[in-house]
Amino acid sequence: MTDLAEPALGGAWQDADWTKRRLRRRYRAERRFKAYGIIAVALALGFLALLIGSVIAEGYPAFVRTSVALEVDFDPEVLGVGEAPSADELQKANYGKLLRESVFAAFREVTARKERRKLLKLVSTAARFELRELLVDDPSIIGTTRRVWLTASSDVDMLIKGSAPRDVPEDERRLDDQQIGWIDAFDAAGFVETGFNGEFFVNADSREPEIAGIGGAIAGSFYMLLVTLVLTFPIGVTAAIYLEEFAPKNRITDMIEVNINNLAAVPSIVFGLLGLAVFINLFHLPRSAPIVGGLTLTLMTLPTIIIAARSALKAVPPSIREGAYGVGASPIQVVFHHVLPLATPGILTGTIIGMARALGETAPLLMIGMVAFIVDIPGGPFDPATALPVQIFLWADSPERGFVEKVSAAILVLLAFLILMNAVAIYLRRKFEIRW
Repeated sequence: MTDLAEPALGGAWQDADWTKRRLRRRYRAERRFKAYGIIAVALALGFLALLIGSVIAEGYPAFVRTSVALEVDFDPEVLGVGEAPSADELQKANYGKLLRESVFAAFREVTARKERRKLLKLVSTAARFELRELLVDDPSIIGTTRRVWLTASSDVDMLIKGSAPRDVPEDERRLDDQQIGWIDAFDAAGFVETGFNGEFFVNADSREPEIAGIGGAIAGSFYMLLVTLVLTFPIGVTAAIYLEEFAPKNRITDMIEVNINNLAAVPSIVFGLLGLAVFINLFHLPRSAPIVGGLTLTLMTLPTIIIAARSALKAVPPSIREGAYGVGASPIQVVFHHVLPLATPGILTGTIIGMARALGETAPLLMIGMVAFIVDIPGGPFDPATALPVQIFLWADSPERGFVEKVSAAILVLLAFLILMNAVAIYLRRKFEIRW
């Protein structure tokens, strides 16, 4: 109260001095407020950089794949096929024995059974499928010896990329000193190489971390979002147009608006329980299918899109409607020829943001069974599938050390999709925005 009081009598110089003191205090308070804001922004950016940096540091090794070269003798006797095998015989050939013989041939000095078992742990168990694909694609290599690059095991992969430490006691490592010596000898001979792991984006899930990929999860998320978009966009926009432009203002519409606003704040797991009760238990749709996930996410996303679309329609100036009515347009023409085109940027933005939220949801998908282990890439919305956030959840819960980098890499891919969708929303808003 003293600061706000009038200055004491004593001359004009005292009045000027009192005013200067108040101005200095005001400027100091303003500088402090700006400093607090800068510190808050800096802290937020720092924590964001720390989060993204830690995810990138953990995840970027998953985009690198380690391969080892073996001299493979495609002996028909080892494969158990004839000189001119049919396609069915090639599919059923003994590729496991072929892989074992090739590994043992690379280390002929290793003869003990225990050591040979350790040798086989240097190559992925999926290498036999790679040999099968090679032979099916080119049956003419039967009876020849070729150098073939095969996927290394997860333990070797982490060792080569530096994710697994060497300077710890042997009993705390997945690979013992003898196995590390074999790998170092192979590496020195040029039989070990690293390259871009394109299979990470096309393979489905697997028990083996070195061949596990997000291809199946991406396909499942695509079909799920496709179902969600096909249902939510027309229903949500139509409902918003009716409520904003045509619905009478009475208790019924007020109750509908209140319920829509409340549904937008309901936890997502509640929608998962609703989808489980309605779509699976009542309508008996297949569990762990994108069609069920899309329907469930439709229920969750509709309130968001309706609210965003209504806000976009409400933002159109009343003069647009009045001018259209003034030239004799009907209510339908006013809405669809004048109001809706101007509200399109806001509607598209709200739709894309709602879809981005649906892409990142996990809880409702867990309730409808999309947490199942799926090894095949779905071919449609009715095939068993999982989604990218659920795939991250499954890998994070795996005890295998090799899945740690897969989790971070999948998070990076998910973040890239979310950033892309938000960037598209911003672009569409600026492209179609009309200023009045």
